[in-house]
Amino acid sequence: MTVRKTASDRRGEIARAALSLAVDVGPGQVSTGMIADRLGLTQPAIYKHFPRKDDIWLAVADHLSALIAQNIARAAAARVAPDSRLRMLIMDHLEVVRDNPALPEIMVMRDVREGQVELRSSMHANMAKLRSALVDNARAAVAQGIFREAVDPADAATLLLGVIQALVLRMLLSRDPHILLQDGERLLNLQLAGFSRPEKD
Repeated sequence: MTVRKTASDRRGEIARAALSLAVDVGPGQVSTGMIADRLGLTQPAIYKHFPRKDDIWLAVADHLSALIAQNIARAAAARVAPDSRLRMLIMDHLEVVRDNPALPEIMVMRDVREGQVELRSSMHANMAKLRSALVDNARAAVAQGIFREAVDPADAATLLLGVIQALVLRMLLSRDPHILLQDGERLLNLQLAGFSRPEKD
């Protein structure tokens, strides 16, 4: 017996299809016809759940924002040292990008429509929150003597985000999202080691 999908399930499926297609053709080129074909639906079936195409991108924004917010909240709630929280924040975000590889292209897309403008703005706001969490934890790591006193928290956050950006660029060139976690931990360890206070003999 075929289980009928709920409206919420179908909306999520449509949003995920839009994200998947955005990897293949670019966010600006995704059409409702492509989404319908990908899911084996008709275009009227798409519009039943999303009256406007822009509404699909708003659902994508909600989906990605929730993932990033959950990761920030998880790190904040963890009873671990601040350098471990930094590790959680970076690795969790790399996992989000691995599972949603259109995210980097969404961040920089041009000639966007109304819904895509809100999507891009939402992603920029979420990345600002991630950066703020990185700065706060880098500051705490300096205060607790985990990082060297000379480490500027804002610079540390920039360099940690640089790990993400370098890996994302490699992903875009190779079209292989798996390198994000595969190489991310090793590169992150190198970066954090550069911040750390040398152990005394």
